[in-house]
Amino acid sequence: MINKNAKVYVAGHSGMVGSAVLRKLINSGFKKIIYKDFNHLDLRDQAAVNNFFKIEKPDFVIDAAAKVGGINANKENPYEFLIDNMRIQNNIIQFSLEHNVKKLLFLGSSCIYPKFSKQPIKEEYLLKGSLEKTNEAYAIAKISGLKLCEYISKNFNKRFISLMPTNLYGQNDNFHKDSSHVIPGMLMKFHNAKLKNQKYVELWGTGNPLREFLHVDDLAEAIYLVLHSDFDDNVLNVGSGNEVSIKELSTIIKKITSFNGDIVWNSKMPDGTPRKILDSSRINKIGFSPKINLYDGLEQTYDWFVKNYKKIRLIKM
Repeated sequence: MINKNAKVYVAGHSGMVGSAVLRKLINSGFKKIIYKDFNHLDLRDQAAVNNFFKIEKPDFVIDAAAKVGGINANKENPYEFLIDNMRIQNNIIQFSLEHNVKKLLFLGSSCIYPKFSKQPIKEEYLLKGSLEKTNEAYAIAKISGLKLCEYISKNFNKRFISLMPTNLYGQNDNFHKDSSHVIPGMLMKFHNAKLKNQKYVELWGTGNPLREFLHVDDLAEAIYLVLHSDFDDNVLNVGSGNEVSIKELSTIIKKITSFNGDIVWNSKMPDGTPRKILDSSRINKIGFSPKINLYDGLEQTYDWFVKNYKKIRLIKM
């Protein structure tokens, strides 16, 4: 077990994943948690990140920092998604090595795997086929971070581990209409449609693709487990093991938000990958088992959304 007085740096602490990790560490009694917001540390700035590591000297690093977004944001801004994410992760990983961090956990995404990968997706399927075009830039950035951690682990005998979570949701998600992922995007659309008494909500695609979802608090539990565990693997998928169609998801969210109108599918818009469920047997073997089912997790997320609606509307919508 890690000493509770160890210095743990959480990069991206204000985002959905980082804030969940921060809550978990605080609730678990860690005394020396380090985090900096963008105004005090731009993770794209190499010199600033080097100086930060030189001063703070963290023992452990959890890299949850990233530029993220949904299909439209990825499709419209590939340059920013590729270069910003590579700058952020390269700086964190490089200076974690140079300043002798004991263990680094790098957070990626299941979008790194081929579009038509065998299902469920095993870690070894990486680079066995072409990527989904709509989030190719983000995926390439995350693949490069994974490989950087892999090479460092092998060449320098370090524990730089990559976790590849499935589709995440939960409090502090991004609800921006142009850059949100599917769950926050739907929650926002149905909620606003209810407030405006709209007759229908239009959603992208056919609704047929299958997706696996994991509550961010379950991911935080997985990260905490990996931080404390010893094992041989350098890449670990993190999923719930359950999948649902986008159409089924929309029906659940319609019920949770109490929207009484219809759902209209715009099949001219992209569906993305047809099916994507992870094989999480590696992390299951070290003791991970998600606790939050989809319906309960969506209710919790919607409750948080409603309570923070005014703030979200001002900042993100």
